[in-house]
Amino acid sequence: MGNSEGSGGQLESILSDASRPLCRRLLHAWAIESRLLFHLAAPAVIVYMVNYLMSMSTQIFSGHLGNLELAAASLGNNGIQVFAYGLMLGMGSAVETLCGQAFGAQKYGMLGIYMQRAAVLLFATGVPLAIGYVFSRPLLILLGQSPEIAASASVFVYGLIPQIFAYAANFPIQKFLQAQSIVAPSAYISTVTVAIHLLLSWLVVFKLGVGLLGASLVLSTSWWIVVVAQFVYIVTSQRCRLTWTGFSSQAFFGLPEFLKLSTASAVMLCLESWYFQILVLIAGLLPNPELALDSLSVCMTLSGWVFMISVGFNAAASVRVSNELGARNPKSAAFSVVVVNLTSFVISVTIGIILMCVRDRISYFFTEGETVANAVSDLCPLLVITIILNGVQPVLSGVAVGCGWQAFVAYVNVGCYYIVGIPAGVVLGFNFGLGAKGIWTGMIGGTLMQTIILLIFTYRTNWNKEVEKAQERLETWDDRKKPLLANHD
Repeated sequence: MGNSEGSGGQLESILSDASRPLCRRLLHAWAIESRLLFHLAAPAVIVYMVNYLMSMSTQIFSGHLGNLELAAASLGNNGIQVFAYGLMLGMGSAVETLCGQAFGAQKYGMLGIYMQRAAVLLFATGVPLAIGYVFSRPLLILLGQSPEIAASASVFVYGLIPQIFAYAANFPIQKFLQAQSIVAPSAYISTVTVAIHLLLSWLVVFKLGVGLLGASLVLSTSWWIVVVAQFVYIVTSQRCRLTWTGFSSQAFFGLPEFLKLSTASAVMLCLESWYFQILVLIAGLLPNPELALDSLSVCMTLSGWVFMISVGFNAAASVRVSNELGARNPKSAAFSVVVVNLTSFVISVTIGIILMCVRDRISYFFTEGETVANAVSDLCPLLVITIILNGVQPVLSGVAVGCGWQAFVAYVNVGCYYIVGIPAGVVLGFNFGLGAKGIWTGMIGGTLMQTIILLIFTYRTNWNKEVEKAQERLETWDDRKKPLLANHD
């Protein structure tokens, strides 16, 4: 099925071999783990970066229509749309835990059931989200955004309604494939789709002159191309012959229990993915909101693109940890955590140094205004700190998903992000008059606190107990003849 099964057992054997010197064991294990990690992470990074490039390119096309259009697309793309993305990704991460551990335990038939059950829940979740999109203009005004920006942003958001349901299908499919270490096909599909997306965006925005609505409709269409192509691969590929056996009525059994598991996952990841997007919404309340939104839009877009690298490692960490726990390899799971975190951290520091070197010229990829360029350059140190922190924090979240710690991390996120980070940012930004820099600084403090807590918790984890919990969870969820009962910690 996947190349991680035999290698995972080999890794466990190497780490347990007391007859060899520790240094040699660690070097050998590091080489094996790095190979497994990059086999997963490299295509996953491509998938996430290319998919993010579709959103970023849509924002760039919109930005060249004018500063108002850039602010509107930023608010729609980095604000409202990310709320939906975070919710869908969070709901979809429940199936990531179950599919990863079931695959490691060689219970292949359950992966297709889990994927379908998650899709049913996500499509149901998409309905109220779509209604919220329809009323985005009054909602934005109610939140204090200027009527002019809210009106333009709502036009952009209308075209993103089909994208909600593309998310609902894409995330379960994506986690289903990743759990089996099948990531390269998604990378190929996403790469081809982004080329189509760029061509269509150019035609619709500049040649046909449809504007913001056309740009967002093209983005929705591109996401559906990705979904359909991935599903065709699942149905036709021999690699999925044991995990996909067709549509099943079991997808509708045990939905309330599955919803509880999905809700814990959704709360954890929503609180993370929404956190810095709230920065964009708060910035809209500052004096001269257009400049604040434009400069933050550039920084958040760059941060989000680099963040896709960490998300790729997040996916790799989740797959590696869940597979090894399902296969009863505690030492391999623990060692995977160390390797993936160190690797992601080094890459993030390197990118941060590069960005500092080109800080004065970054914004010209998005807009031609010199005022915005100066504002972006001023925010760049905060951008770099955020990128470095994001080199560790998302990977730790991937470990949490692989282990099934979503409920615990949700509590940590509430405390660090919403009780500490956002209030501190508001005080620094408004009361101390530091503007966007103050808001961002306070929120970085919340991220730092959350990262430290997760590092301590992960360091103190008893991996033998995590193996036992994984086996108990799979035994509970593997009954196909009656509604499934959750046993989620």
